[in-house]
Amino acid sequence: MAHGTPIPKTWTWYDGAWIEGNPPLIGPRSHAFWLGTSVFDGARAFEGVTPDLDRHCARVNRSAEAVGLAPTMRDEEILELARDGLKLFDRDAALYIRPSYWGEDDDPSLVIGADPASTRFALSLWEAPMHEPTGISVTLSRFRRPTIECMPTNAKAGCLYPNNARAAREARDRGFDNAMVLDLLGNVAELASANVFMVKDGIAMTPSANGTYLAGITRARVMDLLRKAGTPVVEKTLRYEDFLAADEMFSTGNYTKVMPITRFETRALEPGPVYRLARRLYWDFAHA
Repeated sequence: MAHGTPIPKTWTWYDGAWIEGNPPLIGPRSHAFWLGTSVFDGARAFEGVTPDLDRHCARVNRSAEAVGLAPTMRDEEILELARDGLKLFDRDAALYIRPSYWGEDDDPSLVIGADPASTRFALSLWEAPMHEPTGISVTLSRFRRPTIECMPTNAKAGCLYPNNARAAREARDRGFDNAMVLDLLGNVAELASANVFMVKDGIAMTPSANGTYLAGITRARVMDLLRKAGTPVVEKTLRYEDFLAADEMFSTGNYTKVMPITRFETRALEPGPVYRLARRLYWDFAHA
C-alpha cells in the first residue's frame, strides 16, 4: 500500500508471530526488492468457507521451487497457519489469504540470483469483499503472455504481474473491466487477472494449459464440477474469433470466483445457463 493509504483490517504472520497492519518486511537490499524473486498464492474465505485452501497452500511451495527459492514451510503448516489467522476475523468475513515467499540475500555465485538459503515466508490475511456477479466487460489486449522459456510461467510469481497490469490498464483506459491476453502464437491464453471460458452449442471450452499461463485452481475445480454434472468441457486451442462467436463467456479465478462476461468488445452477452450452472455448482461445492 502507498504511504498514508488506509488499508483494510490485515494480519500477517512472519517470523513466528502475528502482526496487525502492514508491517515492513523487506528493505532496499532485499533481493526481491530489486530483482523480483517473489512468489505468492491467493485463497479466499467467504460465508464461513475456504474452498481449496489446501491446494493454494501447496501451490505456493511449487511456485517457490520454480523460481529457485527453497520453501521453508510444509503445505500442512501453511494450511494450519491460515486456519489460525482466520480466528482473528469474524467468522463470515470475506478475506484474501496470501502466503508468500521471497529471496532476501544475493547468491554470489549467480550474480543476479537469490540465495535459496535466504528464502523468507509470510502469510497475510485481509478483508476483501466478494464481488457481486453483475458481469464484466472484456477487450483484446495488444500485450502477450510469455512462454516458459521467457518467464517462470509455471509459478505464481510477482515478476509476471507488471505485464498483466499493462493489459489491465489498457483495458481500463478503453472503458473495459478486463483484458483478453493472447500467447506468443496468437492463441487466447487468459484474461489479465483470471482464466476464461466460452460456451458454444452447450459445450464449455477453455484454452489449453500450454505453459504460457497459470491454469488456475478455481478453473480446474469448475471444469471438474461441470463434467460431473454432465456438461461437456473441452480444453483446446482457441482464437479470438472463437470468442467473438461464443454463445456465452465467463471467467474463473480465486479473487472473483465465477463471473459472467456480459460485454466482449462491442457485443453484449447475457449470463447463460452454463455460467449459471458453474457458479451454482461452485458455491454448492464451497459450502459442502
